[in-house]
Amino acid sequence: MKKRFWQGITFSLLILLPLSSQASRQITDQIGRTVTVPDQVDRVVVLQHQTLNLLVQMNATDKIVGVMANWKQQLGEGYARLAPGLNQKATLGDLTHVDPEKLIALHPQVVFVTNYAPQEMIDKISSLGIPVIAISLRHDAAGEKAKLNPTMADEEKAYDLGLREGITLIGEIVNKPQEAKDLIDATDKGRKMVSDRLKDIPAEQRIRAYMANPELTTYGSGKYTGLMMAHAGALNVAAATIQGFKTVAMEQIIAWNPQVIFVQDRYPSVVDEIKNSSQWQVIDAVKNHRVYLMPDYAKAWGYPMPEAMGIGELWMAKKLYPEKFKDIDMRKVADDWYQRFYRTHYEGID
Repeated sequence: MKKRFWQGITFSLLILLPLSSQASRQITDQIGRTVTVPDQVDRVVVLQHQTLNLLVQMNATDKIVGVMANWKQQLGEGYARLAPGLNQKATLGDLTHVDPEKLIALHPQVVFVTNYAPQEMIDKISSLGIPVIAISLRHDAAGEKAKLNPTMADEEKAYDLGLREGITLIGEIVNKPQEAKDLIDATDKGRKMVSDRLKDIPAEQRIRAYMANPELTTYGSGKYTGLMMAHAGALNVAAATIQGFKTVAMEQIIAWNPQVIFVQDRYPSVVDEIKNSSQWQVIDAVKNHRVYLMPDYAKAWGYPMPEAMGIGELWMAKKLYPEKFKDIDMRKVADDWYQRFYRTHYEGID
């Protein structure tokens, strides 16, 4: 036992000594914790897939030394093509746990975790002398910051401001402030195009849309998905009765009778199920062949991503109101984004 104890102390000192010998700064993470990080950060461990996605787009993949074990499941199998270097990174945990021995061996200067990571996990990493940064990509009220499904008085503000704050914070920590700003600016540019073209559509004429996930799960209010639909000119039929991510009855979906159904790119089998199952055939979206598998850049997650806001909402708006976006070539728009932020061509579905 004594030997194991002193080994632990030695490992901890190996982490602490490099940090204490270099200049540092204090930052505040997205759950309100004040954290001291080195001025120059070149070794990070990422235990949240949203932050991993943002670091890749900021061209900071070379700074990543460890990632969550299920990053392919979270980001999709095709993501490895965008960031092939991730295949060589050490894997050591997930959203809610981490292997401390593997973590220590990587000598990270910073560990990124999700805002709802267990306090025990944050404390364990911090006790090793490693700065922990919690990222939510939301601007939440006090008492809501560490929740998976927070209560938000203003969803629009919470996600819009929170994404900007999150991107800026991550860019600041890994010394990529300009790349972070470029990502925010590109997001704003795409969103402005959509809002300008849809501003004259009154609320009562908005198209009713539904997000179909496996096993009759969907997103209601309090998630970015609803805002994505709203920005694209749609009404999320589940928003009025569902909070967060939940399972619904088929009878409820039939009662909502959406005009359009969207399915995330990671669930292609759901499209086949909807098109071939008799119980779905009474719904307008199915009758009119308006069931769409989303491209991988239109990330309809509970959290927003820049490409979802910057080009995914444009894709969705074009599907909803094709006559207003006849001049937009989505493959070119997507390819421009991918060349700029992923440094490769877009090869997914339109």
